[in-house]
Amino acid sequence: MTKAPVSSQSVSKRKYFGTDGIRGRVGVAPINAEFILKLGWAVGKVLARQGCGKVLIGKDTRISGYMFEAVLEAGLSAAGVDIHLLGPMPTPAIAYLTRTLRAQAGIVISASHNPYYDNGIKFFSAQGSKLPDELEIEIEKQLEQPMTTVDSAELGKAIRVVDAPGRYIEFCKSTILSDITLNGLKIVVDCANGASYHVAPNVFRELGADVIEFGVEPNGLNINLNCGATHPEVLRQHVLEEQADLGIALDGDGDRVIMVDHQGNILDGDELLYIIAKHRQEVGTLDGGIIGTVMSNLGLEQALRQLDIDFARVPVGDRYVISELFKRKWCLGGEPSGHIICLGANTTGDGIVAALQVLSAMQHRQQPLADLRIGIHKYPQVLVNVKVADNSDLSHKTRIQDALQYAENELGDQGRVLLRRSGTEQLVRVMVEGKDATRVSQLANQLADVVKAELAG
Repeated sequence: MTKAPVSSQSVSKRKYFGTDGIRGRVGVAPINAEFILKLGWAVGKVLARQGCGKVLIGKDTRISGYMFEAVLEAGLSAAGVDIHLLGPMPTPAIAYLTRTLRAQAGIVISASHNPYYDNGIKFFSAQGSKLPDELEIEIEKQLEQPMTTVDSAELGKAIRVVDAPGRYIEFCKSTILSDITLNGLKIVVDCANGASYHVAPNVFRELGADVIEFGVEPNGLNINLNCGATHPEVLRQHVLEEQADLGIALDGDGDRVIMVDHQGNILDGDELLYIIAKHRQEVGTLDGGIIGTVMSNLGLEQALRQLDIDFARVPVGDRYVISELFKRKWCLGGEPSGHIICLGANTTGDGIVAALQVLSAMQHRQQPLADLRIGIHKYPQVLVNVKVADNSDLSHKTRIQDALQYAENELGDQGRVLLRRSGTEQLVRVMVEGKDATRVSQLANQLADVVKAELAG
């Protein structure tokens, strides 16, 4: 297990960095060429003070990746830092390659599950984990300084790593036992026209599966468009039409996974986490409890309790899941969105690796995916995203707090209510969960209406 990232400063104390790097609409500050050029320089200056050797840059398939790759490269070079370009690669692949290529840091140009017109920059440390908060704050301080360029003889050099996809494919295959094959399985793989398009199908195919692939024709504009982990109903349709054994949907940067069984049931991150945890408990490799988030379904918590598996919640965001895993010295955690972290394999959420863990459980028990999900009974849960313009503290809005209290009183101990701001978008997320689906929907919409009235502007 690698060294845990430091987290003594809160995200709120940073100007640019959110819960998952810096993200926004392309062309709107700070996601524009001018800022990203200086960001590359600031990162290079901070790393150079630590004796930086090289920095990796990878990206997903959105069209703005070309522009941001170029300006990041220029900024790092101006600071005297060497760059290794990976091209389109899944986010977890960049975390892995940062470690194995002994780089000082890895940079990912991606907005994950967002549409093509958004983009973002996120970073990995030399250990393949999220950058420590203190380092992000130091980068922000450097951004306030005027940009300079080192002497010509000291400029950073750039090379392209041509074998990056092959390296990551072999890594993924190595995360399951060598005697496990996927022979006889017909699998539909949806790569969301994203960074996994040239990697994921080959992983499952080389392990013996009959792979039907789609979402593998990126054009810069179609990433996550009616495909991938954010649109699992499309995968469901393909699985049923092809009479496949299962389907696997990744998001645009490959760190999320959603699966579909042969009956067309969609399995989210909670259900996949349950399957992996139960399998590891059976084979004696669980090594501690499970970390979920405040969005994890109450049904997951109860199902794990039935197996005598400890469960703890953290705020939304894989950085918080990972931090708590290190703190407790546990190895498995995740989010309903499909971010699943298996620390024994990789240092961040990895959609392909998580899918392989589920497939290992299938092959070990010689049971279809539909049978492995038996044992977890999810509560009806409604999530409403409210676009807002007002960034004031939700706790200071009396009408919102009254509506929140009303919903909580209505549910009692038979459900949960969660109200939170998105860490990556200008949204307030309203989540209500309980046994009665109709009442849950009513309460969620009532609370969302109040939030909209108070904050939409």
